[in-house]
Amino acid sequence: MQLDIDRLIAEFGGPGPLAEALNIAFPDEPVSRAAIYKWRERGTLPLSQLNKLAQLAASRGHQFNIQSYLAGTQPASITWGEPAMGERLYIFDTTLRDGEQSPGASMTREEKIRVARQLEKLGVDIIEAGFAAASPGDAESIRAIAEVVRESTVCSLARANERDVRAAGEAIRPAAKGRIHTFIATSPIHMEKKLRMSPDEVVAAAVKAVKIAGEYTADIEFSAEDALRSDIDFLARIFGEVIKAGARTINVPDTVGYAVPQLTERFFRELIAKTPGGDSVIWSAHCHDDLGMAVANSLAAVMGGARQVECTINGLGERAGNASLEEIVMAVKTRHDIFGVETRVDATQIVPTSKLVSTVTGYPVQPNKAIVGANAFSHESGIHQDGVLKHRETYEIMSAESVGWATNRLTLGKLSGRNAFKTKLGELGIVLDSEEALNAAFARFKELADKKREIFDEDLHALVSDELIAIEQETYRLTSLKVVSETGETPVANLVMTEAGQERRADAEGDGPVDAVFKAIESLVVTGAELQLYSVNAITQGTDSQGEVTVRLSRDGRVVNGQGADTDILVASAKAYISAANKLMNKNVRVNPQIGETV
Repeated sequence: MQLDIDRLIAEFGGPGPLAEALNIAFPDEPVSRAAIYKWRERGTLPLSQLNKLAQLAASRGHQFNIQSYLAGTQPASITWGEPAMGERLYIFDTTLRDGEQSPGASMTREEKIRVARQLEKLGVDIIEAGFAAASPGDAESIRAIAEVVRESTVCSLARANERDVRAAGEAIRPAAKGRIHTFIATSPIHMEKKLRMSPDEVVAAAVKAVKIAGEYTADIEFSAEDALRSDIDFLARIFGEVIKAGARTINVPDTVGYAVPQLTERFFRELIAKTPGGDSVIWSAHCHDDLGMAVANSLAAVMGGARQVECTINGLGERAGNASLEEIVMAVKTRHDIFGVETRVDATQIVPTSKLVSTVTGYPVQPNKAIVGANAFSHESGIHQDGVLKHRETYEIMSAESVGWATNRLTLGKLSGRNAFKTKLGELGIVLDSEEALNAAFARFKELADKKREIFDEDLHALVSDELIAIEQETYRLTSLKVVSETGETPVANLVMTEAGQERRADAEGDGPVDAVFKAIESLVVTGAELQLYSVNAITQGTDSQGEVTVRLSRDGRVVNGQGADTDILVASAKAYISAANKLMNKNVRVNPQIGETV
């Protein structure tokens, strides 16, 4: 069917006003009035321009539905004003909770605060800051985040029992906007084999948990663990009861990544229709990526009526991970004509947030990852290169700048002063609590500026991570390292490090220079751990880039990641191994927490 282009253009005020509006909204991609006349003559317009019209309509508070402009349909009555409630999609970020359950991805309190500040800057609606009942450290981290985050809602997860819910309530008490997210399993296999509870007992536990949560906050979310494998009539029953008890958000998780998109959309539509009070709450989707369909299932849920999506930066999470925040946000933004919803996410902060989370957790982003991968906007094919050079939209549906790829350049240099350095850290969401920490970080910055011609935001994140890790959990610290490696000769590492302030030395040979370094360190710290991962990534571009090394150690079921960064890759490797050893040897550091039940 053909579009009624005349009607579409007329409702935007005609060719002249439409061209002006598009050029204001998209100044880097101007559209002439003549081009709009050509659309009208041909009766068609490019898909990229259709997406821009959808964004333009949304910016004016109008729900844009391309179906209403098909030739032969009745003209739609357009009211320019506030968006309808159904157009708002809430972004619930669980990087600090579900994402942290990735092996070795546990974060320190300071690292969690840094990530939370950046998530707030990104514009996520809800930050799930942790699982308060998991440990005193988790509860303290949630409380600390609640004290500093003002714009986003701060949430704590809790099982449907009084102890968990009250721990969550106390943890979010300082928050400007706080939420308790309580859950219980509802699938037959979970109720019978794990909970060993009858359906009636599960309903009673859920209702009780929601009522207790109401003593702390009116913002209560309830999740039915393994919902997509649950009986839909039982879900409608339990959801109806928790809605009566005070739940305002209802989450339908695909806990084991079993769902497929077509059935997910149908499931949400039927469930919302069947649930008593279903039209009075926000419905949410929480999808795992075991079959590689977490994002597709989340978007299908949106089509089925969900207006909250639970996701993580870089798709981080246990097993195969969670739905990727950046992919969901850019999908609904780029294809507004299909989804008809808006988020309040500042897309230009997506790449900086991705890089911060990667640095803090030690989980690198693969180059071909959508939106945030290094190759996401690269074109190797000659045909593609030619098309992009002539007109970007021939092979790109969004610009690299729109998601933050052009915003990582730091203008500071080796002549920059301490105040400028502190100000830049503040812009990146990095707040150092003491003058000692600031002075140490500034000294490291000066050293780095002497080695590198250009400094980037990622360099600062890595630099500060080194300092914060050292201050918070340091037992061992690298003092100096000398490695001799020659073709045909066995590499030798000469290492000096401090242990609780006392200098210790070690020499070791290895199969390679890195192996020699690790053996020298191990001879002093004696962790007895298994090396599970050794990964090297360039933090930025150029031969003078810092190398960022991740080391994963495992011992007696404890898994930790250590990170180190330096322009010398061997020094970075030593720092990473020592960082992991500090975590492994420090019994107070919570690593890879597992409660045994997750949404």
